[in-house]
Amino acid sequence: PIVDDPYTFGMIAGANAISDIYAMGGKPLMAIAILGWPIDKIPIEHARAVVSGGRAICGQAGIPLAGGHSIDSPEPIFGLAVTGIVDKKCIKTNSGAKEGDLLFLTKSLGVGILTTAEKKGLLLPEDKSAAADSMLLLNKIGEVLGQKSWVNAITDVTGFGLLGHLLEMCEGSNLSAELDFEKISHLGHNGLWNYIDQGCIPGGTNRNLKSYGEKIETNSQKLLPILADPQTSGGLLVAISPEHLNDIQTIFKENNLDKYVSPIGTMINSQGVSRIKINRP
Repeated sequence: PIVDDPYTFGMIAGANAISDIYAMGGKPLMAIAILGWPIDKIPIEHARAVVSGGRAICGQAGIPLAGGHSIDSPEPIFGLAVTGIVDKKCIKTNSGAKEGDLLFLTKSLGVGILTTAEKKGLLLPEDKSAAADSMLLLNKIGEVLGQKSWVNAITDVTGFGLLGHLLEMCEGSNLSAELDFEKISHLGHNGLWNYIDQGCIPGGTNRNLKSYGEKIETNSQKLLPILADPQTSGGLLVAISPEHLNDIQTIFKENNLDKYVSPIGTMINSQGVSRIKINRP
């Protein structure tokens, strides 16, 4: 599990599932729980705490946890099947970006690095709750952005890392992208470099880079462990028409996302092949 506390585990799993609705500009309506539990290995009380955590995050989203299904399994598994609603005209996909669009990311990167550091016993005390706090934040802003015609594409950043999900957006939109690394926020009281230097890189990062690394252009390979870091319950990656920069900044500030009001990149012509170029001074 990505955290040790069962209640928090349930909340994170729920937030991660509900995010799929927000990533399409939708409003969640209800959720059904899916629980697998090794009843001969872990006390059933912990399973109840996991479900309670899932119910709590549903409460934050304003929806009921309306039942579910449970089985005996060799390891703990928990998730939600979430139903939502959205006007057909407001559906956001990861393939609608346009050339010149500005890119925004609504959460900091580094969940995989910090949780790996914790498993290795290397996490600094001041970073103890940073990953969990990020994962527990609901992407409610997606429901607001779904109402805006100038928001051209949205996707949530999860296991493929920022680069992987941005590349999906590029390929779906027949475009490429340029990223400004200095504008991308990441977790950690003193950043992530110390953890990276100590080898706190999830196995998923290397699998990600093997999958799409040849489509990434950078003058510093050191940046890749952050940009390809697998996220659990990550933020929303949003592409907007550039003339609405002030509008999205206002919306972000109204939703306590002041930290993320600067665009992190731009969608550009693909020249026939979708690629991502990373700029760093």
